Amino acid sequence: MSDTISKKMTKLAIEALENKKAEDIRVIDISNVSILGDYFILATGNNRNQIQTLSNEVERLLGRNGYPVKQVEGYDTANWILLDYGDIIIHIFDKDNRLFYNLERIWRDGRDISPHEF
Repeated sequence: MSDTISKKMTKLAIEALENKKAEDIRVIDISNVSILGDYFILATGNNRNQIQTLSNEVERLLGRNGYPVKQVEGYDTANWILLDYGDIIIHIFDKDNRLFYNLERIWRDGRDISPHEF
């Protein structure tokens, strides 16, 4: 997938997360440190219902723009939902799991990008 498409998908995902009041949205450019994809997007929800709503909104907005999700993990428990779109991977956490797994630390070799740059 081209970088332009990855950036467009990232922008749409951020918009979807902001629409449903996600907290602490972070984007990590992993393109130079991993073959998994171009961007990780991390966000936090306050409870199971909000986390599922955030996931639904991301799927709705990206799907409406021609980007279907390839795989979803963790939707039922909703303490960490992973949405895999190939070159972008979206992680929606509850607060405890975000702190526990600390993906920002694990992927610190990636480059932090402000969500507003997209």
